[in-house]
Amino acid sequence: MLAGLVALALAAALLSVATGAAAIPPARLLDLLRHGAADPERARDAGILLGIRLPRTLLGLMVGAALAVSGALMQGLFRNPLADPGLVGVSAGAGLAAAAAIVLGDRIAASFGFAGPMPPWLLPLGAFLGGLGATSLLYRVATRGGRTSVATLLLAGIALAALAGAGTGLLIALSDDRQLRDLTFWSLGSLGGATWSKVWLAAPAILPVVVAAPFLGRGLNGLVLGEAEAFHLGIDVQRLKRVAIGLVALAVGAGVAAAGVIGFVGLVVPHGLRLLVGAEHRLLLPASALAGGALLVLADVAARLATAPAELPIGIVTALIGAPFFLWLLLGRERALDA
Repeated sequence: MLAGLVALALAAALLSVATGAAAIPPARLLDLLRHGAADPERARDAGILLGIRLPRTLLGLMVGAALAVSGALMQGLFRNPLADPGLVGVSAGAGLAAAAAIVLGDRIAASFGFAGPMPPWLLPLGAFLGGLGATSLLYRVATRGGRTSVATLLLAGIALAALAGAGTGLLIALSDDRQLRDLTFWSLGSLGGATWSKVWLAAPAILPVVVAAPFLGRGLNGLVLGEAEAFHLGIDVQRLKRVAIGLVALAVGAGVAAAGVIGFVGLVVPHGLRLLVGAEHRLLLPASALAGGALLVLADVAARLATAPAELPIGIVTALIGAPFFLWLLLGRERALDA
């Protein structure tokens, strides 16, 4: 399974770097790797590949992995398959903090003695703090006596998303034209602004989460039985909760800071894989990282091709995939309860 998902992610990456307004066939990619930019045509293709396609593909792989791993962690932590960073308001909380950094970043930086434009670290820091606050608040509201109600989880997520949306709307009213364009990018989600600097900023936050998450697999497996049972198995439940919430906030915050608010990846990928490989989190978490990266890169390719030479926001594509899946999941649960 893992070998197949690695092959899928590599195939998706190859398709992404070869597809666009200026197509670069795989044979040309190999030629560029062998001979470099030896003539003007190769130099043009090399510029497109290294300056646009490659950072966009790498960023898509990382953000997709971050969202899918976050969804798997949340589903294991809340012990239900409906938890998703975008669906329950975590991405909206990170997006609100990112919007605040966009609109108020210059003033915040000036109040701490930073002259000039907003520091590049302020946006990912704000997104992380927003995701952390939303995740912590959601867990406190939805969990009572060690049990998490699905209805409470969804309603609390809707309330959090609505509150974050109201805050973002207020910031839009206060923004100028440049800030308004940036806010539109965050609200719809896109990999169109991918640069090497964004890749280097996102990698130190996302890659440690992807590497560390499988080490929580044993604890999440025990948590499926209940908190008391997990405690008797020798699992430090409270520490597991704190670490999982921190990893989700870090991954979602970095993903939102790099690509905006992208929904449903954290719902579709872990749940689909759970149907295939079961609920063993030590396998599910790395598999989610690979499948999530592949799904987001393929969605980005579809967004580029659907309205070429323009491109759709990637959040629209993932919503078209995820919303019917979510409805199917809800209907399946209702049929199971009726039976």
